[in-house]
Amino acid sequence: MTILELREKRAKAWEATKAFLDSHRNDKGVLSAEDDAAYTRMEQEITDLGKEIDRLERQEALEAELNRPVNKPLTGKPMNGKEDTKTGRAADEYRQNFWNMMRSKAPMPTVLNALQIGTDSEGGYLVPDEYERTLVEALEEENVFRQLAKVIQTSSGDRKIPVVASKGTASWIDEEGVYTESDDSFAQVSIGAYKLGTMIKVSEELLNDSVFDLESYIAREFARRIGAKEEEAFFTGDGTGKPLGILTASGGAETGVTAASATAVTADELMDLFYSLKSPYRKNAVWVLNDSTIKAIRKLKDNNGQYLWQPSLVSGTPDTILGRPVKTSAYMPVIAAGAKTIAFGDFSYYWIADRQGRSFKRLNELYAANGQVGFLGSQRVDGKMILPEAVKVLVQKAGSAG
Repeated sequence: MTILELREKRAKAWEATKAFLDSHRNDKGVLSAEDDAAYTRMEQEITDLGKEIDRLERQEALEAELNRPVNKPLTGKPMNGKEDTKTGRAADEYRQNFWNMMRSKAPMPTVLNALQIGTDSEGGYLVPDEYERTLVEALEEENVFRQLAKVIQTSSGDRKIPVVASKGTASWIDEEGVYTESDDSFAQVSIGAYKLGTMIKVSEELLNDSVFDLESYIAREFARRIGAKEEEAFFTGDGTGKPLGILTASGGAETGVTAASATAVTADELMDLFYSLKSPYRKNAVWVLNDSTIKAIRKLKDNNGQYLWQPSLVSGTPDTILGRPVKTSAYMPVIAAGAKTIAFGDFSYYWIADRQGRSFKRLNELYAANGQVGFLGSQRVDGKMILPEAVKVLVQKAGSAG
């Protein structure tokens, strides 16, 4: 079944689910235990179809990547000299020698000489430029936050970002009156770099097997481990030894709505959250919430009787709430007392600073007794909310009763 067919099937299932919900609610607006169980089964089918659509879209993207030509066509005439004009860490020679170093227990002196340009301060080797882009892409695939935030590159030291703290205003002036002074005031946000690392162990047999794709394996593992830890910090980090997350009380997103219940969200509260965000931010705003919260708000309608959550029929287009895209993350809190369960806003005002180059170091002796070789992968990264008013959050009631 194609992705489009699955989307159409999910849309039909959603229409049937809505019809069932509307026709089986009692005079109090709730379902009986038996009807609620039936509704839950119908909703689970929608959730399962959504997961299958996401899976097929990822598979389609991977196949497109694998089917890309690996060689450039010959466009020049013979004897025109070498085509590769890249230098430094972008050069083919550097890339080849980097992976020779990763695979070889005792690299040749010529390999080490070629890697001098990419030696980092802690004795590791900076990954080749093109491979680094692969890592960044892998991180973005694994990490929903990188898809939404603004990513910048820093070299060394803190990056000072000027921010307008308050804007000047105009005023009416009488004839020959005095102009009222009203200047913008400026603040600055400082972004540094925190170290995030992981260790990957590979057996010597696999390492020496030329068929084993070491590059893809490391990129995939790096993305899975680092991406998950990054995303958690971008949401909930306290700024101590890690980035300052968007949900932190000081320096994070602003509270837009406090729910009347500790265990539920109403349609009016979602609309209040939508309009608590200033209109200039709303045009690029995205909803971010936990999968379990999506299930809780699927039953909600607006004042015209239209359901707030709408499934997408177009491949690559996300589902929507009140016409704005929906993204989910496991690191957004589930509905509970005092939890910040829904974020809505323009996440490009959260800046992620990558300290350019990711580094790998090979450990030959540490796991030699087990017939394994270790690889240390690390990067330096920071993240901060530049304008807190650009993202609003919904906070559940602090009490235990709803």
